[in-house]
Amino acid sequence: MNTDHLESYYSLYDEDGRLLSRHGQVEYLTTMKYISEHLSALSDPAVLEVGAGTGRYSVTLAKQGFKVTAVELIKHNLDILTSKLDGSERITPILGNALDLSFLGDNHFDLTLVLGPMYHLYTREDKIKALREAVRVTKPGGKIMIAYCMNEPTVIQYVFGLNKLNEVMELNMLTPDWHCISEPKDLFELVRTEDIAELDAELPVKRIKLVATDGATNYKREYIDAMDDETFAKWMDYHFAICERGDLIGASHHTLDILEKL
Repeated sequence: MNTDHLESYYSLYDEDGRLLSRHGQVEYLTTMKYISEHLSALSDPAVLEVGAGTGRYSVTLAKQGFKVTAVELIKHNLDILTSKLDGSERITPILGNALDLSFLGDNHFDLTLVLGPMYHLYTREDKIKALREAVRVTKPGGKIMIAYCMNEPTVIQYVFGLNKLNEVMELNMLTPDWHCISEPKDLFELVRTEDIAELDAELPVKRIKLVATDGATNYKREYIDAMDDETFAKWMDYHFAICERGDLIGASHHTLDILEKL
């Protein structure tokens, strides 16, 4: 996998800032809700994050006392992650690739997080390879949580919302049924719920649930960012009430596929 495009992108992009913005907090708080629900039932669990980025999740979990292994492909991101540590955390940062976790043993982790890699894998072969590696290193009965970027919000907000229809059609970036076609230079791979289900069918897992991690939030980000604390708390209540509804999940910008290893 050529990482040049990703190196260039993440050397300039403030991922922490995105998740700390009010609208970005919805995705983060939702993901942490489901992570915490699983970890709270376990005694001293071992957590792996594949594609740990700058450590928004890994460092948070480590500072909460969990034992974490954080694997990240981009050295710039890993350097930021390690800069957040004071040495007291039980965390092992590793420069590594989601497609090859051979440096990790089988059946070791109680929870494996794959919260970034599927955004940047463009072939079915690579997607299956990354998912199989994540499942391999997870204990039987352990959970694997995988984040995806979804197709429809991009069609709605970018193609039509930003008047990019002619441009993307000239570049043959849309299928006849309006599925976006991405290449590494485009940075993000976009999927539909049925694409996720087809990938899951290739793995020795059962789905626990599929969650819309930001739901309608990014469609109304300017309103979300302007909310006072009380209104935002009510928005989160509403979001949590509907984020597992199957009729709405495909329209979310991001989803979280929660699997259990068989």
